Amino acid sequence: MTEKQGVILYGPPASGKDTVTTSLSELDSKYAQFARLKVGSGKTAGYRMGTAEQLRELEAAGDVVYANARYGNTYAIDRPGVDAAFAAGVPVVHLGQVDGIRALVDGYTADWTLVLLWCSQEETAERSIGRGDSDTLARVAAWEATRKDMDSHPGMVWDLTVDTTTTPPEEAARLIDRLVAGSSRAASAPGDQRGHA
Repeated sequence: MTEKQGVILYGPPASGKDTVTTSLSELDSKYAQFARLKVGSGKTAGYRMGTAEQLRELEAAGDVVYANARYGNTYAIDRPGVDAAFAAGVPVVHLGQVDGIRALVDGYTADWTLVLLWCSQEETAERSIGRGDSDTLARVAAWEATRKDMDSHPGMVWDLTVDTTTTPPEEAARLIDRLVAGSSRAASAPGDQRGHA
């Protein structure tokens, strides 16, 4: 049986995680954004809205792979949700914390392709304003937190690093798809297909 394949996109707010995921799903319908469980308010698109009680039940069952709090909400990656995402195809998980990546990679066995999407702090601010976010200052602060997060994990190895200010989302999607396809053909030695765009 082929090992489950998934993609993890890491990067600061407005680095292009949504846009690249859209390009991936347009390239191949097997890719779909993993909808994290969100307990709180605000943006609902791309999330499965849940209650604090649901989250407590998942935690009690040991089914929370990773959870974090940001923007006054709690976001969780739950085992039943990930199971369903793999049953449907290749999940694309958006994360902004290296601890979240490690928790997912260590806590859910699959062939994960790790992608770092990056843009400058100024670009995060411009994109956030351009898309009408009401909390741009919080997103700029989250950019800082992401930078510190990366600096505090210098040993983190990425399968692909993409500067989204210079690489169009369609090209980023092609590069990611190539890595996933190569990974499914053969279990290559780590580093064989690592790239930078």
